[in-house]
Amino acid sequence: MSSEGKEYFKGLMVGSIIGGAVGAVIALLFAPKSGKELRKDIAEITGELYQKTSNYFTDVQQKVDQEVWETVNEGRQKAQNIIESAKQQAKKILENAEKIIEEAKEKAKSISQNVEGTIEQIKEATKAGVEAFKSEIKQ
Repeated sequence: MSSEGKEYFKGLMVGSIIGGAVGAVIALLFAPKSGKELRKDIAEITGELYQKTSNYFTDVQQKVDQEVWETVNEGRQKAQNIIESAKQQAKKILENAEKIIEEAKEKAKSISQNVEGTIEQIKEATKAGVEAFKSEIKQ
């Protein structure tokens, strides 16, 4: 039930109770009874109306409490679902990050080996060039 519907229903019930009480009191006042009988009837009707009103508000409070608990439990479940989803996503991100780091380490190692090989080739070529230059100078 929507909030507007609840307010309408609540107003209708309160209005009905108050209208019934006023009607009963007026009926008693215009009834041909003695003062003692009239006071007794008014006390009985007032007691009944008080009990009905009290029961009505107790029922309304129980329904509101139930709706609040349902809403709280629903919110709690949604929060748990969000937390679980976030944990799973974080786990996937960490796994992917670990894979990327391992791949980067392997590429860096491969590049380092290639650079070392190239440096060694340059050293050998430089040494050969120096020796060739020395041999040309001696001739």
